[in-house]
Amino acid sequence: MERDPRFDVALRLEVEDLYARYIACLDQRRYDEWPGFFTEECVYKLQPRENFDRGLPLCTLAFESRGMLKDRVYGITQTLFHQPYYQRHLVSGLAIAAVEEGVVAAEANYLVIRTRKNEPSEVFNCGRYFDRIVREGGALKFREKLAVFDSELIPNSIIYPI
Repeated sequence: MERDPRFDVALRLEVEDLYARYIACLDQRRYDEWPGFFTEECVYKLQPRENFDRGLPLCTLAFESRGMLKDRVYGITQTLFHQPYYQRHLVSGLAIAAVEEGVVAAEANYLVIRTRKNEPSEVFNCGRYFDRIVREGGALKFREKLAVFDSELIPNSIIYPI
């Protein structure tokens, strides 16, 4: 009987490491490194749960290539003017839902805490990641990252990646 790849301990550890490095990159504001977590042809979306549940395509943010992610980084670091804040990502409940033809379907809960200068920390965004992960050049990378947030209300601007 063939072993189910969803329960491969080495693969799970690699996926956990990918998530840990991803959130460390964001929390440490190393935005120039962020696109490197994705394949060249990739999808990154931030979508409200209501639209996701109803199968509606409208997203708060949607990027369709690593080049678009690099453009976002340029905007974040060079052109957008906003009150800076720190983010702290907490990821839990990681599950490998499927492994098919070299694509790992992974899901996890996320919580993002935002801290502005001279203000208390606050819950900024929470939801669930739905990811498609592939091996490229010997390393795991996101082919698709969908962050589905639970709240119907969000702050008036989401600057940094979730």
